[in-house]
Amino acid sequence: METITVRGRAVPRIGFGTWRLQGRACRDAVADALALGYRHLDTAAMYDNEDEVGAALRDSGVDRDEVWLTTKVWHTNLAPRRLRASAEASLRRLDVDRVDLLLLHWPGPPGTTEPALDELVRLRDEGRIAELGVSNFPAGMLERAVGHAPPVFCDQVEYHVHLSQRRVLDAAADHDLLVGAYRPLGGGRGVLDDPLLAEIARARGRTPAQVALRWLVEQDRVCALPRSADHGRRRENLDVFSFELSDSERAALDALAEGERRYVDVPWAPDWDA
Repeated sequence: METITVRGRAVPRIGFGTWRLQGRACRDAVADALALGYRHLDTAAMYDNEDEVGAALRDSGVDRDEVWLTTKVWHTNLAPRRLRASAEASLRRLDVDRVDLLLLHWPGPPGTTEPALDELVRLRDEGRIAELGVSNFPAGMLERAVGHAPPVFCDQVEYHVHLSQRRVLDAAADHDLLVGAYRPLGGGRGVLDDPLLAEIARARGRTPAQVALRWLVEQDRVCALPRSADHGRRRENLDVFSFELSDSERAALDALAEGERRYVDVPWAPDWDA
């Protein structure tokens, strides 16, 4: 598994996302992902599957220190005491002493981000989390978060060939941050049917999904977090490190970005141009 090093931390370039995977199906999927060679797992308190993720990791035989484990605090739990309780509950459900990365899952109402970041820093200083970060923060909010809490390590955002995240990437470069790309295949809403992806895939003897993921993992500071309930797709999504895109192919894929956001579910959705 190839890794990207940010601030001295080696993070696997491909992670296994677990959103909408629950119960036995989630446990089996995570177990299969680990057996295939995934060493990066992404979950969240809101996903209601941390028990299953933790059980699969515990039973896998894979050393805990070999797996980068991320979870998230939901936006209703950003008050410091609630955040700490959420983090501790996540650790219990995952059956681990620490997670590698704990994220604020969404921005909260005005005035909630700074106290939440302060509590994340305290958890990091106590060794309960290795790194702290945010998710779904547009560039302006990300800049303010880093200005308040320089230890911010990551912004996890929706990112794929139909959605540019140039401003977030620029901020990440300025502050030495990781960008986690969720929905890297667009959530099944047209990305994988794109004619350009199909053309490059045919030329490379690959699938459109592999081309879309390769475009992401070739970028500086980016890791991709595909989710799949299918063994074959999980294996396919991991097999993206034995080919490279040409300069012209990368440029053509860069130009696909449509600026279309596909998932917003909080009543105070951020100003995406902030």
